[in-house]
Amino acid sequence: MHAYDAAEQVENTIRLNANESPRRSTIGHFRRPLNRYPEVRPQKLQAALADRFGCRADQLLVTRGSSEAIDLVIRTFCRAGEDSVLVTSPSFSMYRHYAEVQGADLIEVKTLPEQDFAIDVDAILGACQASTRLIFICSPNNPTGTVLARDELERLLVARSDASAIVVDEAYIEFGDKPSATALLDRYRNLLVLRTLSKALGFAGARCGAVAGPVEVIRILSAVQAPYALATPVVECVEDALQDEQLALAEQAVLDTVAERERLAAALMNYDFVRKIWPSDANFLLVRFDDAAGVMQRCQEHNVLLRHFGGALNECIRISVGSRDENNQLLRALDTLKGTNNG
Repeated sequence: MHAYDAAEQVENTIRLNANESPRRSTIGHFRRPLNRYPEVRPQKLQAALADRFGCRADQLLVTRGSSEAIDLVIRTFCRAGEDSVLVTSPSFSMYRHYAEVQGADLIEVKTLPEQDFAIDVDAILGACQASTRLIFICSPNNPTGTVLARDELERLLVARSDASAIVVDEAYIEFGDKPSATALLDRYRNLLVLRTLSKALGFAGARCGAVAGPVEVIRILSAVQAPYALATPVVECVEDALQDEQLALAEQAVLDTVAERERLAAALMNYDFVRKIWPSDANFLLVRFDDAAGVMQRCQEHNVLLRHFGGALNECIRISVGSRDENNQLLRALDTLKGTNNG
């Protein structure tokens, strides 16, 4: 693979090499003109995100959210109809989705609900096939909030060595107290780490994330990614979000969310129709109810939307931690169920 050979971009030059319009739009107030293509790969933003995520700039590719990174990794590593992707279950459904799009086989390994949905590394290693090119580990896991211990991750990296890339999805890592796996990048050539700005920084609408990994793999992923993937308004918006004062505000917002997570968990335990609340290192709680469907309906009547899961999590609801007022509205909705068949 070779990256798209885009028109050269040099500051303070007359650009007559990219078939762009010479007319600069008056819409919006951006530092870069919108009549010009953005950088093929935004270097300043790449360096800022690498600094935040704890890796070198050449070990990181900026993507349109971590979802695009999942797609790029699967398309790069897996041959349709030949290679396989291993995921744990329950976990983020987009791993399955992009594997199906690519035509890769999917191997699912159940986590251990009796151990707070712990990931069983021995079970993963036992399920791997000769065709298994990728293993996705969401840590903290969505929707269970579980973290894979560092020593277990390293055991998996060593055991699969040249056979599989281990992709650690750290979308929720800021809400816990565990260090990022990016610290291991220089030690393991089969490690990839996904990060996002959608959660802790509150920029889900900007669609910006990153994949970090070995330099040679990042080069290949960059060749697969579309040129000009990040729009100019997004690049400038995220550059501003990474300024010190904005990062300080985001850090306080994370602390507030963690405090609300603990308050909400304690409050939910007061309802006798709540069966279990799993510990969480993320910005959500997984809760088992007597009647999850009834809880969903009552909350919707009070303009509160939650996430109901089927299958092994049939009576479980994932509750994202909102603001104090939003969480109080949820609790008021649940108060109306006291004394009903749920109690």
